Amino acid sequence: MQRTQVVPREQWLEARLALLAKEKELTRQRDRLAAERRRLPWVKIEKSYAFEGPDGRETLGDLFAGRRQLIVYHFMLGPGWEEGCKSCSFWADSYQGSVVHLAARDAALVAISRAPWKEIEAFRVRMGWIFPWLSSHGSDFNFDFGVSFKPEDPESDAPNYNFGTLRFGGEEAPGLSVFARGEDGALYHTYSTYARGLDALNGTYQLLDLCPHGRGEDGLDYPMAWVRHHDRYDR
Repeated sequence: MQRTQVVPREQWLEARLALLAKEKELTRQRDRLAAERRRLPWVKIEKSYAFEGPDGRETLGDLFAGRRQLIVYHFMLGPGWEEGCKSCSFWADSYQGSVVHLAARDAALVAISRAPWKEIEAFRVRMGWIFPWLSSHGSDFNFDFGVSFKPEDPESDAPNYNFGTLRFGGEEAPGLSVFARGEDGALYHTYSTYARGLDALNGTYQLLDLCPHGRGEDGLDYPMAWVRHHDRYDR
């Protein structure tokens, strides 16, 4: 581990201002990238998707809840799983509070998993979340948007995730997709992101990145080995 340098405050301020200039450039670059993201072309949704939730059967259009934009978090919870993915749960703890604010900006947020709705609901109640969470069980939705995979040759190393750039070695993967309702009333797919593209949604990681020890994941078997469901940490 790199040894921490201790300096007088004047020297610290000089180093901090140098870093601030880089942070400002990153902010400007992020704004430019966000604008470019908004200019991506759209793909019209031609297939009918059905979901099951507390209100029974709902279509993709229903999930907009009268708004023009829909954010779907693809939550890893497959049929028969005893509980949802701990990493997806880590992310859910961050976007849980965003739903009401997104609604004020004409956007709805829902989570969708492939497990049957009753299995989803049992875990949602356990975790105390209030965001809408529906089941795509029996639908092609998860497969079409690159987060569920049919069993293949376990020896295969063909890339199947993150737009075919990575190999995901399981049947369920995390991701996020965005949809819009056009002026013609049709639904469109506007954006998806996977893997490290999801980092920006995780408020805990953003805060840890400000701390001197960062995420503290060096030396672990894998980066998120420390993460637990929020009701499973040693109190």
